Amino acid sequence: MPESVPAPQLSLPDDEARARVSAFADDLARRRTVRDFSSRPVAEGVLEDAVRAAATAPSGAHVQPWRFVLVTDPVVRRRLREAAEAEEREFYERRASEEWLDALAPLGTDASKPFLTDAAALVVVFEVHAGPGSPKPYYVKESCGIAVGFLLAALHQAGLATLTHTPSPMRFLAEVLGRPPEERGFVVVAVGHPAEDARVPALERKPLDEVLVRV
Repeated sequence: MPESVPAPQLSLPDDEARARVSAFADDLARRRTVRDFSSRPVAEGVLEDAVRAAATAPSGAHVQPWRFVLVTDPVVRRRLREAAEAEEREFYERRASEEWLDALAPLGTDASKPFLTDAAALVVVFEVHAGPGSPKPYYVKESCGIAVGFLLAALHQAGLATLTHTPSPMRFLAEVLGRPPEERGFVVVAVGHPAEDARVPALERKPLDEVLVRV
């Protein structure tokens, strides 16, 4: 049998449990993807603690197949932006179907990605596959997806705005950041404070009765 420790006892009175989760849901409902960032820096230690929260996510076989690369160097960020925009031009001009472009139209996105250099920082998340210092992962995309969800929630708790960027293909991320072959790009998270004049599309989320099914 593997070594074990007592399970954490986290149970709460029913009314407190409902109040906590309701307040958490209400707070997350205020979260919006922001594309216009100010130059205001993020407080010391916030990004590190957010990554620490993300790294508590469950993962297949507890392999924890993720790497979080915090990028603040302006030269490196400029290189990332140039490479990302080159891929995005290919996407918008050649690879994307009309149906896909129509779906993106309400968001107002295009090949320009200024947030990659404007936001206070970038957190580039990599999947970690089998390599010299890493075991074979299981359910790697699912594991990384859960960890990124934790990361976004933690950054929102700190009063920060985020934007998830998923260029395709992502090979340039490992090249620019000097990551080993077993690390594969998963998502880029731009994080910082929104610009004073930042605006977001007037979108509505689906109501609970459209996303929750009881059986």
